[in-house]
Amino acid sequence: MKQIKAFVQRNKLDSVIDAVEKQDIGGLTIIQAQGRGKGERPMLGDARGTGAHKAQFNTLESIIIVVDDSKVDSIVNTIVNTASTGSKGDGKIFITPVEEAVDIGSKRRGIDVL
Repeated sequence: MKQIKAFVQRNKLDSVIDAVEKQDIGGLTIIQAQGRGKGERPMLGDARGTGAHKAQFNTLESIIIVVDDSKVDSIVNTIVNTASTGSKGDGKIFITPVEEAVDIGSKRRGIDVL
């Protein structure tokens, strides 16, 4: 099993969710994230609209999906093709191994819990 954690722009979230759900995943988790990378941060207006300042962090959406190893490439390609605009700041995807999964309600373990 692998965990796919994708950070995507907020305006791409719905499209990415729709696309990955067509890949027969068991489920996903969405977490609003803030971060700062090498790219430019957006300019924000102040409350009165008379000034502007650079945002301290970019706001992204984090999508977490755990899948069987055989689905990883397909899901990653789907996310990249859906979320990419070809610009810096489109997001990142991280893939990590999952050693075990446990369903708390049924107490089952392994790939069957997905």
